[in-house]
Amino acid sequence: MAPTACLRLPFLPARAGPLTSADVMEADGKGLEVAYQGCAGAYREAAAKKAYPNCETVPCEHFDTAFQAVENWVADRAVLPLENSLGGSIHRNYDLLLRHSLHIVGEVCLAALAQCEHTLTGLGIEHREAVDDTAGAAKIVAEHMLQDTGAIASSVAAKLYGLDVLAENIQDDKDNVTRFMMLAREPIIPRTDKPFKTSIVFSLEEGPGQLFKALAVFAMREITKIESRPHKERPLRDCSSLLKNFDYLFYVDLEASMADPKTQNALGNLKEFATFLRVLGSYPTDLNEP
Repeated sequence: MAPTACLRLPFLPARAGPLTSADVMEADGKGLEVAYQGCAGAYREAAAKKAYPNCETVPCEHFDTAFQAVENWVADRAVLPLENSLGGSIHRNYDLLLRHSLHIVGEVCLAALAQCEHTLTGLGIEHREAVDDTAGAAKIVAEHMLQDTGAIASSVAAKLYGLDVLAENIQDDKDNVTRFMMLAREPIIPRTDKPFKTSIVFSLEEGPGQLFKALAVFAMREITKIESRPHKERPLRDCSSLLKNFDYLFYVDLEASMADPKTQNALGNLKEFATFLRVLGSYPTDLNEP
C-alpha cells in the first residue's frame, strides 16, 4: 500500500489518532449502531440502512435525541433528513447542527413518500390525522386494532406491524427525494480522488454587499445550496433607535473537498471578515440515484 500524506486542516479538528476499526467497517456499517428519528419501519430507518446496509439501527423519538445518542456514545452514527425536494429544508436539523458538535461524514438520498392529498381526496377520505412518522401511523393502527382506519406507510412497516396493504404507490409525486446527512463524533479525512462536498455555516457583519463578498470567495467552487436561518443566540440586530433587523446564519454547501488547498484558501479569506465560521463536514457526494 502506498504511503499516505497527512494534512493538517485548519478548519477541521485534529483526529485523536489513526483510523479506527469503525472507520474501516464504515463502508457497509457492520458493527455500527446508527440512530434515526422515528419508529421501526420508517422511511428514515430505510435511509439509515441505505447509508450503512449492515448496521444495527437505533430508533429515536426526536431529532435532538438522535444527536445526543451519538454524542453520548449510545450510537456510532446518526442518519437524519436535511432537505426534501418537495417540502424544502428541515430547519430543525439545521439548528441542531449548530447546537451540537457532530460532523457530517456523508450524505445519502432516498426516494420518499410524498404528499398523498390527491389520492386521499379521490377516495373520498375527509378525516385525516398527522403523526410524527409513517411507521408510527402503522403502529397506532396495529396496536389499537383499528378496523375503520388506514395508515400511509411503507410495505416494510405493514409487514412489521401485521397490516394488510390496500394500495401501493399512492404518492402524488413519484419523484420526491429526501437528502439525509450521516453524522459522527469525528470528521473523516477529506480526499481529492473522488467527488466531495463541504458544508459550512457562517455569519457576517451588517452592511451592503457583505453576502456578495462572502460568496465571491467561492467563485471557483460550485455552490449547490445556501440556506439562511435567524441567529438563535443573537436574533435581533440594532439598526437604529426605531428599527431592528434579524441577524442571520448562512449555511452553504460547496462541491469541493477540504483536502483541496484552494478550498482552504477560500475559507481563509472568508474567515478574515466573517464574524463566525464553522465547517460542518467535508464528505463524499452521494452519486447514486435514490
